Amino acid sequence: MKVLVNERGAERLLNRHLWVFRRDVLSGPEEAGLFPVYWGKRFLAWALYNPKSDLTVRAFRFRPAADPVEALLENLDRALKRRLPHLEADPEGGYRLVHAEGDLLPGLVVDAYAGHGVVQVTAGALEPLLPRIAEALRPHLKSLLARGDVKVRTLEGLPLEVKPLFGPVPEHVVIQEGRVRYWVDLYTGQKTGAFLDQRENRVYMERFSGEKALDVFSYHGSFALHLALGFQEVVAVDSSEDALERAKENARLNEVHLRVRTVRANAFDFLREEEKAGKSYDLVVLDPPAFAKRKQDLERAYRAYKEVNLRAIKLLREGGILATASCSHHLTEPLFMQMVQEAAQDAHRLLRLVHKGGQPFDHPVLLNVPETQYLKFAVFQVVG
Repeated sequence: MKVLVNERGAERLLNRHLWVFRRDVLSGPEEAGLFPVYWGKRFLAWALYNPKSDLTVRAFRFRPAADPVEALLENLDRALKRRLPHLEADPEGGYRLVHAEGDLLPGLVVDAYAGHGVVQVTAGALEPLLPRIAEALRPHLKSLLARGDVKVRTLEGLPLEVKPLFGPVPEHVVIQEGRVRYWVDLYTGQKTGAFLDQRENRVYMERFSGEKALDVFSYHGSFALHLALGFQEVVAVDSSEDALERAKENARLNEVHLRVRTVRANAFDFLREEEKAGKSYDLVVLDPPAFAKRKQDLERAYRAYKEVNLRAIKLLREGGILATASCSHHLTEPLFMQMVQEAAQDAHRLLRLVHKGGQPFDHPVLLNVPETQYLKFAVFQVVG
């Protein structure tokens, strides 16, 4: 059995993009699985195929393979070998072992927290292979939890469920990140438990110090904990009371609880109120959620990003630092920098770029698949 695509679908695969959508699939099997993809008689790729999904074809190999399952597991082995030296050198840290398309393993994410693994499968064709994936991971992890509670699974015809795969899986673990330690909720935390893609950017912020800093969209105190090592007071703002309770626990764990003050509030309202009250800060971090999850959301999201950055810039003292991020793929890096520039112009402030970051090595980007590059992070100083 094989999958046939039209010329547009073939062009995407020949250009080494991994995805072909349903509109460009001419025919294929009735069930999900691993199948060869052809354009006429021309072989294009081996792919995860699911006729129930709009994202029908997800390529993982562009060469013929005698056994497609073994070819997929070879990709997994290569992904692990790239990370294992870091895992062994930093056993109490948090790392992404598998980054889906970035590792030619579409629909598969595996994160490790102090040696405990969490796996997410979001492709129907991969679900039957989960036991073999777990066995490949077993030598490197103390335990493995399957977090199948993401809504995108329903689009693939998969159930929503959370289940241990091997080892005693703890509810919570503590991981080390730079000079900071924090709790991770394996069963209920955002994503697979924490936002590991900002790891290096959070550690970068440990170099700053001053009197007062602000961490907006703080979640579990992600940036606030690192800032509290150098600032006398750090205000952590989030709309979730549960997230802020964990931020307080994390602050106590690092013995910086006297420096971290949590505020439950809508970020936009909080920033406007702080501006009206004439408050000022030495440093502001903005790490908002993805305002533009779909392309049609971009215009509205652009306005939201600009608004929050404008308000933050107005709160900064002369010489103050703005650290701002976006995890929306559709807000490209040029658009991201343009947005900050326009926010600075509207605030009548001059910004100097101090540092530009992005995704760490364990969240790799495929040049031919622009969707794999999503995280933007930049640090600016107010100079006028």
